[in-house]
Amino acid sequence: MSTNHKKILNDTRKRLVQGLLSVKSINEIDDLNTKFLGRQGEVNQLFKTLPLKGNPEIGKAINELKKFCFEKLSEKTSEVLNANSKEYLDVTVPGIRPSKGSIHPITQAINDIEQIFDKLGFVRRRYPEVETDWYYAEGLNIPKDHPARDDQETFYLDDGVVLTAHTSNGQLHEMEKVKIPPIKMINIGKTYRRQTDATHIPMFHQFEGLIVDKGINISHLIGITDFFAKSFFGNDRVIRLRPHHFQFTEPSFEIDISCGLCNGSGVIEGSPCKICKSGWLELGGAGMVHPNVLKNGGIDPDEYSGIAFGWGVERVFMMKSGKNIPDIRLLYTDDLRFLKQF
Repeated sequence: MSTNHKKILNDTRKRLVQGLLSVKSINEIDDLNTKFLGRQGEVNQLFKTLPLKGNPEIGKAINELKKFCFEKLSEKTSEVLNANSKEYLDVTVPGIRPSKGSIHPITQAINDIEQIFDKLGFVRRRYPEVETDWYYAEGLNIPKDHPARDDQETFYLDDGVVLTAHTSNGQLHEMEKVKIPPIKMINIGKTYRRQTDATHIPMFHQFEGLIVDKGINISHLIGITDFFAKSFFGNDRVIRLRPHHFQFTEPSFEIDISCGLCNGSGVIEGSPCKICKSGWLELGGAGMVHPNVLKNGGIDPDEYSGIAFGWGVERVFMMKSGKNIPDIRLLYTDDLRFLKQF
């Protein structure tokens, strides 16, 4: 390769370097890129103007010059972008869509429950989660030797103070607050128990219904329970009352609801239903308010009667969702893959 050819290549290299010294924007770099590396740029023109035939070293030198120009232009591009990144924001590039938040499924279930009972004239209440033994047990006709008051079941904070394991403490508070019936309230709040496994968690939610008035009887309980079941789960669901025992109600019942998966038959395609096994699912406890509880709340049981029911929010939500939730604790994780199902 002759001295003249070397000079042509060096002059091209110098012009690029000189041009890069004065550029301050990406547009100016793009202009230099076109001038030197474009299809009709100076470097590609060298392949046409210099004698490549019989001079392989010239072709090699042009390719090395092309690589040099590309590297210098890239370095200058990074330098300019770092110096003033805002100026070179490409607004045409699609943005990252922000995640759309939603109400937690348990919060939505609480809202749905409140709206259903609001239609029946129930007043929404929320009473203490940290409670004295009187409101938690003694005043609800639960004696000191009752298993529910064992420290293996209950979170005791201090002598006579507990984290309430149910929302029934709201019954006495409501009676003392209203004093003279009628009373019609729904108490929704957090409750606490010493248990944790796939079907139990130490903190969960309950809703407690209470009606006290003259002439209240079991037919009112059946009507309210049936209305809730059909409003929350669907018009095709039916309920049944099964005799049970609770200290604060007499008589007492477990409320069952027909299984939505097998439509109450207990069988799916000739096999036992994997959810209910019998066609029924346990909804929760209920009954007529015990006369002793009415007395402790300052209400005359000879003049007034009442009904009460207390059910778990998580339980009714899981029964409604129709999804197989293998572990109730999943509801309180931050796994959006799970929560977005609802």
